[in-house]
Amino acid sequence: MAQPKERLADKMELPPATEQPNVYPLSWRSHTRKLQEVWEAALRENWDPERLPWDTLDVDSYSWEERESIAYWWSLLSVFDASAPPVFAEALVKTYEVHEEDPVRKCFFSVTRDEQNHEIMCGLAITKMLGHPDPLTYQPRTELGRRLQKNVHWLYYNGGRYWTGYKQAVPKYDLAVLFSSFLMGEIAAATIFKQMYDNSREAVFKEGFRNIGRDEGRHMAICMAVMERDYPGLDPATKAVVTKQIRAGYLFLSAVLFEPPMEFWDLPADFIANQREAEDIARGAGFGIPTYEAKLQNWKNAMLNLKGVLDRYAIPFPAIPEVGITGEEISDVAMEDIIPVF
Repeated sequence: MAQPKERLADKMELPPATEQPNVYPLSWRSHTRKLQEVWEAALRENWDPERLPWDTLDVDSYSWEERESIAYWWSLLSVFDASAPPVFAEALVKTYEVHEEDPVRKCFFSVTRDEQNHEIMCGLAITKMLGHPDPLTYQPRTELGRRLQKNVHWLYYNGGRYWTGYKQAVPKYDLAVLFSSFLMGEIAAATIFKQMYDNSREAVFKEGFRNIGRDEGRHMAICMAVMERDYPGLDPATKAVVTKQIRAGYLFLSAVLFEPPMEFWDLPADFIANQREAEDIARGAGFGIPTYEAKLQNWKNAMLNLKGVLDRYAIPFPAIPEVGITGEEISDVAMEDIIPVF
């Protein structure tokens, strides 16, 4: 027979303190007005990817190489943007466990919802272009499509390594480190989605990019508000972790914003050649992927913007030799260490 559990309520007027971290006890402190304003903007600006003008997309007007090339870009994006809902859901839980103020929790909830929309957008675009709901079990129609499918297999493999590491990293890093990593993704995202909006001809894609870019702008505002609140008091050890995370973020996000560094990403030798071929075909079909030169300049500008933010708080910036930025040398970065999201 089971022993009856000890009833503390029979012995104590008030219960003992809850062991932390724990989402309890709850409170609704609110100190950062800017974050409440961002939350209110998120409520006003919510959108539904399924209600975009998909009926204007005539997939039969594209060749199969064009369809597979455009679907490939959305599959590449999905490694980053479509993985973001669980990434931010983990971070949302952490904001409760560390008893962040109410508007921080609200904002992270809004980001999780936004990223769910971005995931839906990726899935709809892939399904429309391929006539199939995922790129791995799709039967390619062209020789290029077969090579691009191999690329996607390797992208998803690397993404799985990232997710495993992320789950281990979130509990051990404080929010100051997480926010610097998130900010990096948002600065970069703001650049690419504006260009994709400007340079794509399809109405449904343009509308999707406009909405996603607006979401990413709000996410950047969240990061900036929390950094302004917390970064003046960072200790040197935390600043050093931030520096390393920025370098890790460059290496990780380069796969979608530039080209994946082969010494960091585990990819086959023909990966970049296949991707460049697909990008050329997609651009020719009116899908606004930036050129190599434009991506290089975009990445450099994004890094310089981020450096300007970190310089305010005397946080050393890592060297990014790939885009000509000097700084602190960081050499020991592994996929399992990184936090950044997109």
